[in-house]
Formats: sequence, structure tokens, C-alpha cells
Amino acid sequence: MNSIRNILCGLLLLLCFSKSSAQDLSISSPDEKLTVKLSLDEGRLYYRVLMQGKEMLEKSPLGLRGSQVDLSANLHLTNQRSRRIDETYSEPKIKVSTVRYQANELTCKFENPKKNQLEVVFRVSNNNIAFRYQVPQTGEPANMIIEEELSGYNFPVDTKTFLTPQASPMIGWMKTKPSYEEEYTPDQAMGIPSKYGVGYTFPALFHVGDKGWVLLSETGVNALYCGSKLSEGTKDGMYKIAFPENGENNGIGRANPTIALPGRTPWRTLTVGNNLKPIVETTIPFDVVEPQYKASKAYTFGRSTWSWLLWQDGSINFDDQKKFVDLSAAMGYEFVLVDNWWDTKIGHEKIEQLAAYGKDKGVGICLWYNSNGFWNDAPQGPKNGMNTAVARKQEMAWMQRIGIKGIKVDFFGGDKQETMKLYEDILSDANSYGLTVIFHGCTLPRGWERMYPNYVGSEAVLASENLIFTQQANDNEAFNASLHPFIRNAVGAMDFGPVLLNKHHNQENNGGTTRKTTETFQLATAILFQTPVQNFGITPNNLNEMPSHVIDFMKKVPTTWDETVFIDGYPGKYCILARRHGETWYIAGINAEKTEKIITVSLPMLSGNEVLLYTDNDSKQPQINKVHLQKNKQIKLKLLPDGGAVITGK
Repeated sequence: MNSIRNILCGLLLLLCFSKSSAQDLSISSPDEKLTVKLSLDEGRLYYRVLMQGKEMLEKSPLGLRGSQVDLSANLHLTNQRSRRIDETYSEPKIKVSTVRYQANELTCKFENPKKNQLEVVFRVSNNNIAFRYQVPQTGEPANMIIEEELSGYNFPVDTKTFLTPQASPMIGWMKTKPSYEEEYTPDQAMGIPSKYGVGYTFPALFHVGDKGWVLLSETGVNALYCGSKLSEGTKDGMYKIAFPENGENNGIGRANPTIALPGRTPWRTLTVGNNLKPIVETTIPFDVVEPQYKASKAYTFGRSTWSWLLWQDGSINFDDQKKFVDLSAAMGYEFVLVDNWWDTKIGHEKIEQLAAYGKDKGVGICLWYNSNGFWNDAPQGPKNGMNTAVARKQEMAWMQRIGIKGIKVDFFGGDKQETMKLYEDILSDANSYGLTVIFHGCTLPRGWERMYPNYVGSEAVLASENLIFTQQANDNEAFNASLHPFIRNAVGAMDFGPVLLNKHHNQENNGGTTRKTTETFQLATAILFQTPVQNFGITPNNLNEMPSHVIDFMKKVPTTWDETVFIDGYPGKYCILARRHGETWYIAGINAEKTEKIITVSLPMLSGNEVLLYTDNDSKQPQINKVHLQKNKQIKLKLLPDGGAVITGK
């Protein structure tokens, strides 16, 4: 039987990998719907992408150009090999806890007249493509400075974009940008200059006419490469890989990456779908990467309170932090986050007392740190504790001794290889001392949930703190929230800090900026936004001011998921998706448009028994009802403008 099975697998691979000529190759997904076609044209390498015969990417360039070697021109094919991948892995920190990754892989080796070699690896799974370059060492030198990566994405002319601009280096508050906190522009034509003129951050979403959707990103970035971005696009649809700006991180480090030979680049990823379902549900950022080290302990994840969000710097004192430990205990939450200035306003000795107090209450303490040595001017302490190995290990040893559970490190401001090394060093050292890590003011995570067992999540989004800072953020809250499941949160954990139940964003709930969304909308974001530790924006007064069903929901809502299913939506307009934790499903919907929506939702994952429905009444007040699904397991959801709905059931 095994020999027959191997013969059948071989025949299937022959169908998936076709060679129409010596210089023209193709590779298809296991279901044969997604195809990549490679070609050499006068010594230059190109690829195209087709979904069920429809061209999603037109002829797009490939190749690398180094400081001493050009692997983009005068190439000829010397070898090719293919294999089938069928792997299953578990990862509790992403949108689905167990993944079966099936893909076809094609590796092509090319050579130039100087005998310099380039390998291009393509993996194609159903709805997903990942490719990277491998450069063998064929003599001296033993390293390669990458001057340019020619990888491009040539979209059809009728494509619309959903992009956010990369910020210029050393701008923003205290020179902390770029920090992936710019706004998205939906349904924009290609070729319009970005806000700062330095391209766009990953991920990037494209609506390819009536053919479907493409989500671009990258994964597998660690200390061996820089983080990349998209170049400015052309009106005829060409976007290319671009490297960081020279001025990032106050000029520290080279903007162009250097690889030791033999070496390889990170994976460039494309998720391709006729509709948005593959975009929201993709796991490609994690499918093609591998763990970088073993966990030093069994890490736990869960819910956290966070005084700083609404109570701000004035709450960083011992008494207020005890109040939030008590709040976490009352909610059954696992953690409390103590934010900036604790080193001077509370002090190490009192933090030890707080950790002991939290332990008695069953609540773990997490601490904020400033990343900076000399690459930003952010004044908040503790400073200079994370930027060098000596200081970092001393601080982490102290945290381990007193039982601190995790750290939040802020203000990175760059994507250079030197900065990626700092991210990895912090993660690796933290694992040695049993600490989880959240990054803020930071870059996009690129497969890090699977690569680093103690990595939790990253901000890398215009997050909830902006709801405190500006009324505009509140006015646009629903619009921005409806984008994230399709773009930013589709590729990595997003530490947004959701669920602000105060109507007014200050400590007394009587001033500051005003929330425009409903309480049910806020509950829905606990499900829409995915990260394994949620730093919720609830405050002690919410326990008495909110209806009991709102608080009961927040006591039970999980932060890790076994399954995620996209149901309906359009980026910038509305979103409805379902997530399963254990046997319980949570279905969340939000409406970012100015008119009420009535949407019939099919929920085949539910048994058809009684479910709980959280909605807004006509006065936009939260309500809860027990309802039965129709026999066809459908239900009508009423979504008010800036409103939401949540269903829970089995």
C-alpha cells in the first residue's frame, strides 16, 4: 500500500509542477486553483500569479543585487527540484490552535556568467504563496550586502488598494517613528503618493477588480535580516520590496541587510482569494517559519487590566495599582500591566510588594520598559534596561526572582537589521528568565508567535491609547476597527487594548474625549481583535456602572482560540467573524457605516440550540436575549451605526 501511495503522490506532483520549457516553470496549490508561473526573459526572472485562471499578479520581477554580485540579470536555470509538504503544528497564540499545512514547493537554481548562484523557493498552498531567496557560498566573499531586492508585485490596472504609509524616520512624538501607527486609506487607486513619500508598511491589501483579493506581507524576519516595506506604487500597478530608511533609529546600523553565506532572505507572502475569507483566515505567516528556541517554561496567556489607558500617568502609584490588581481579581483575570514611570513613582521595592500582593490575589504583574539607548528621546522610565545585554539580564533576573510574569517594551522606531536583532535579543533573554514579551511603538510581528514561544503580541497599529488622546480617533473608531481583521490582525497578534466601557475617557468618566461606539460594539472587539494576552480598557467603576450581563461577558471571554471563521464583511464598512474556544463559539459583528444594517447570518458551526445574543436596543443601550436559531441555523443580526452584536453558544 505504501508503494502505491508513493506512486500516486508522485503523479500528483507531476500534475502540480509542469515544465513547459527549460526556462518556463509553474507550481500550483494542492487544490490546483492557485498557480505561480515563473519565466526567464533575456536573463531576468519573473513570476505571475493566477487564481482559477484569472491573473491576480501580472509579470512581476524577482532577483537580488548585492554590493559585489548581481543575481538579477544574465541568469540561466541550472537545476530544479520539487517536493510536497504536509505538516501539522500546534500554536496556541494564533487564530487557530492546530494547523495542517499542505503545500507544494519548487526550488529553482539559477547561475550568472560569473558562476554566482541564486536559488528561488516558492511554496504554494491553497490560497497562499510564500517565496524567498537562498544564496550559496561559491567562493569569496563569505557575506553579501543586499543593495536591492527586485521582488515586485505588478497588479492589474483596475486594482484598488488598502494601504497605510510608512512614516519618515525620527518624526512623531519624541522621534519614535516609524511605529506602524498611521491610518489606512481604503479603496484607493494605485500610484497615489504615500503621505510621507517613503512607501507603505506591511501588510498591504489589494482588491483586484472583480477577480478577488491579495494580501501582501512578509514573515520569518529575525536578527539575520531587516524588516522590509513596499515601495511607492506606480499608476500601472507595480510595487516593490524596499528596505528601511537610513535615518531610522537615529542612524544606528545599516539600512540594507547583510547576510552570511550561505544565507537566505525572509519569506515574502501573498494570500490570494476570490473573496475575503482566505484573507481573514490565513495562517501563512506561521506555516513557513520554525521555532527559534525552546520555551524555558509553560507560558500562560489570558486577560489583563491596565490603569494607564484611562487613568494615565497619575495612576502609576502603589495604591492605584493595588486597585487594578483587585479589579483583575474580581474579574478573574490573570494579569495586571503596570505602565511607564513605575521605576521612579513606585520603585523596585514597592513593585516587589505589589507582586506579592498580586500573587495572593492570583494576579500576575507585568511591567513596562523603555527600549531606548540613544535612538529616541522618549523620557519615560525605566530607561536603559532593555538595550544592552548586561542591563537586560540584571533586570530580568530581578523580575524572575520576585515573580513578574511579563514585560511590555516600547519605542523602537525602525526596521533595520540592527533593530531586529534587538527584538530577538530581548525575546531570547526574556525566555531565559521565564518572561513573556509584548512590544509597543514597534514594527509588525513577522511570524513571531511561532518563532518565539514567549512572544505575546505587538501594537503596530493606531491603538486604543489614541481614543484617549484625540476625539478624531473616537469618531473613526468603528471604521478603523472594521479594517483590522482584514489587514493588520490577519497576519499577527495585535495588542490594541480593546473594550473601553467608560463613555468619557478619563478617570472619573466625566470628561476628556467621548466614545461614539456602543457598549456592545466594545464587547465585540474583544473577539474581533486577536492576541493571546488582552490588555482590556475596563476600569473599577465599570463594575457598578455597567449592566451585569456586560461584566459577566467580560469575565468569561477568552483570549486564545481554537478556530476562526470569517462570515461576512468589507474592510472599512463592517465585519462579522466567529472564533471558537473549546466547545464555545463567539460570533462578533460591528458596523462602521452610518446606516443600520440587517444581515442574515448562517452559523452552521452551532448546534441549533439556544444561544445568547448581545445587541443594542434602539437607544443604543446594551441588551441580552436568549434566542433559538432557525432550522437552517440562520439568524438576523441588527447592527446599528457604530454598534455591534455578539452571539455565544455551542
